[in-house]
Formats: sequence, structure tokens, C-alpha cells
Amino acid sequence: MAAFHLQIVTMDGMIFDGQVQSVSCRTVHGDLAILARHMNYCTAIGMGTAHVVMDDGTQRNAACIGGMLTVMNGQCRLIPTTWEWSDEIDVERARQAKARAEEKMNQSGLSEMEHQMAEAKLHRALVRIGAVGKNE
Repeated sequence: MAAFHLQIVTMDGMIFDGQVQSVSCRTVHGDLAILARHMNYCTAIGMGTAHVVMDDGTQRNAACIGGMLTVMNGQCRLIPTTWEWSDEIDVERARQAKARAEEKMNQSGLSEMEHQMAEAKLHRALVRIGAVGKNE
């Protein structure tokens, strides 16, 4: 399969810079896969598991939360707010965050904002757990 150049850059710096066969992630419009020779494109990233098929055919998964994705002249740049390779995720910590968020959501008398914050924390924890689960 043909390869293309992918850069993954977060606020912490360059996460990945190399050749890949494909990258797929959740965007605000749904799931998207980028292959070599994709047309120029720009979109906002949603929250979900990203999949990167490396040049050698191996796949790496990551929790990808928010940001932008651009394809310009055969090069793809992914600029996520949060990017965690599945092998770097602390699953127990994610499970604890999930439990805390569920507990918070079950409390009575929450404001709408408190409920939305707990829901967002739950979703982030589920994305992290899901990213690891896809490698097992």
C-alpha cells in the first residue's frame, strides 16, 4: 500500500513524524480515514480512538481528543488537543476516572454545567479505555 507523510503535533510537541499507510480518527462529522493521495482537506477532530497503520503495516491505536486534521499536498498533519498512544495509557487511572464521573453523574442536584462536565470526563475515560481495549 502507498505511504504518505504524517505529523502528529500536540501542545507538548511532536508526537510522530514519519511515513504511514493510513490514519483514521473521529471528526466532528464522523469517522474519517486518510490514505495516500487524499485530496486537500481540513476538519475538526472529535473524541475517539485513532488508528495509525505504519509504513510496515503494523497498527497503533491512540486516544485522540479534539483538535484539527489537515491534508495538504500529500502531507497529513494531525494537531490533537490530547493524544495518548494506547500502550502509554494508565488503564487503572482511566477506570478510576470513569468511576468518579459516573458517581458524580448519579448525584442529585447537579447544575446543567456540572452534569455536562461529568459527562465529558466519563466520555474521555471511555475513549482511553477503548483505545487500550482495541489492542488486546
